[in-house]
Amino acid sequence: MIIAKNDENKRSMLWKAATLVSSVLIILIAVYLLAKLFTSNPLEGSWEDEDGNLGMTIEKNGTLIVNVPDLSDGSVDVKMHYTLDKEEKTISIHPDEGEYAKLLEDSGGQYTKEELLRSVDPVITTFNYSVEKSCLTLTEREYGEQMIFLKK
Repeated sequence: MIIAKNDENKRSMLWKAATLVSSVLIILIAVYLLAKLFTSNPLEGSWEDEDGNLGMTIEKNGTLIVNVPDLSDGSVDVKMHYTLDKEEKTISIHPDEGEYAKLLEDSGGQYTKEELLRSVDPVITTFNYSVEKSCLTLTEREYGEQMIFLKK
């Protein structure tokens, strides 16, 4: 199959157009990947600690949901807030008192506020984080205790 029927000018123009289009696509893909690399949240997703005692779902909008499986007869999802510092590689997790009140009201007395606070207390602090493949390590800044989570 001959393109442009032996007309060298037409083939040259088609070649230039194909080269231009492919170059623009390569540049756009590179810009997209670089933007995603520098603006995405490296911790986003669902994580479960290696013992299966605690689960976390980290969302884009500063919301973190801690799943406590052994509270009362089932598991409880506790919504919290976090701030992420990518330069320092830290995550600070903050409780939401309104969420506690709502959970206690919805529980119908299955657990107390003290039990709820005790179950989520290990994650309410500032951690240094590191992510390697599907393993998230949170190191408590003050005492150095570590929590290891695996990607779900």
